[in-house]
Amino acid sequence: MTTVDKEKYKCLLPLIASGNEEEEKDYKGPTPGELLEPLFKQSSCSYRIESYWTYEVCHGKHIRQYHEEKETGQKINIQEYYLGNMIMKNPLSEPDQEEKENSKDGAKEIPTKNIEGQMTPYYPVELGNGTPCSLRQNRPRSSTVMYICHPEAKHEILSVAEVTTCEYEVVILTPLLCSHPKYRFRASPVNDIFCQSLPGSPLKPHNLEQLEKQQEMLKMPFRRVKEEEMPSTKEEKFSSIHKPVAVGSHQLLTVGTTHISKLTDEQLIKEFLSGSYCFHGGVGWWKYEFCYGKYVHQYHEDKESGKTSVVVGTWSKEEHIEWSRKNAARTFYLREDGTQTVRMVSHFYGNGDVCDLTDKPRQVTVKLKCKESDSPHAVTIYMLEPHSCQYILGVESPVICKILDTADEYGLLSVPS
Repeated sequence: MTTVDKEKYKCLLPLIASGNEEEEKDYKGPTPGELLEPLFKQSSCSYRIESYWTYEVCHGKHIRQYHEEKETGQKINIQEYYLGNMIMKNPLSEPDQEEKENSKDGAKEIPTKNIEGQMTPYYPVELGNGTPCSLRQNRPRSSTVMYICHPEAKHEILSVAEVTTCEYEVVILTPLLCSHPKYRFRASPVNDIFCQSLPGSPLKPHNLEQLEKQQEMLKMPFRRVKEEEMPSTKEEKFSSIHKPVAVGSHQLLTVGTTHISKLTDEQLIKEFLSGSYCFHGGVGWWKYEFCYGKYVHQYHEDKESGKTSVVVGTWSKEEHIEWSRKNAARTFYLREDGTQTVRMVSHFYGNGDVCDLTDKPRQVTVKLKCKESDSPHAVTIYMLEPHSCQYILGVESPVICKILDTADEYGLLSVPS
């Protein structure tokens, strides 16, 4: 394709895949319970940090909700509730048996949950006998853990919801289910057309970039500059989660990591370091936008009310250098041969929108890490809020592996020579 400005792009029309039903019908592999068995045998736990509560899911054992407070000169006080404990000796025995019976009787409908507008299949594990609930005559709390396929996940907690009083749903992302065809992500019937810029053409067409800048300028008058102009309405509690990354306007996978259409490494690095190549993503109410050397935004889009945006932090080289004098801007990894290489760099983005809870500007530390992946263009972003309106944004990508060693004493990156 060629734009009116003579910019050239190679665009690929999607192949309409078929035959999924046949693959599901012919599947003779392990049941979902058997696929999850290693996770339960490892006795591993997953965590989700929110503004007040921390959630702990120890797979096959329990779900705990707790909050720690440390008072000066005193020990740590812990407020905790168990949202469910595993009742059966083998957490997968009953569902596994049911799966085997279903395979004999024919295809029973796999339960699904609406996640980001997509009906996503899940495998349920029930937990009961939690902390007694005073609102329900001291009946024990109970939970359903919903395991869903995500090929690059590490058993993260996607969400925790109280569906009825003291009854909870916990969604876990796991790669273990992905070899079962019935539990793979079911793509939307809408087929995207993907375009890659050809040599001599920019990553995005000039007119598209101008349009995006105009849209950003239209929002600027509504951004509060002075503290007294800040609305008093309390914003939704910010949640942390490993997030998918959509590049441009489309997202290839609704849940989890997205893959960027292949660009040359050099072009990708230049666009990334110039801040014109931004990462977008999120799997909850809030989505995130990170533009290197520019800003970190948190936003929510609604069809009726439009886009609500919060500036989490903006880039100032001077402020970052001052911050790096008191904090580690680089961390190193010691190789077997005794030499060291940069493992991660941290950048400070301050002067965000003023926070209701602290009356201070939001700020975020962006941690850029190397991520090994089969796909050289996979990106993972996650955000945590360890303190009110003070965030940590993690960005991991194989592309970052190529530029980490260019970091100077302040952690600033450059294009490799």
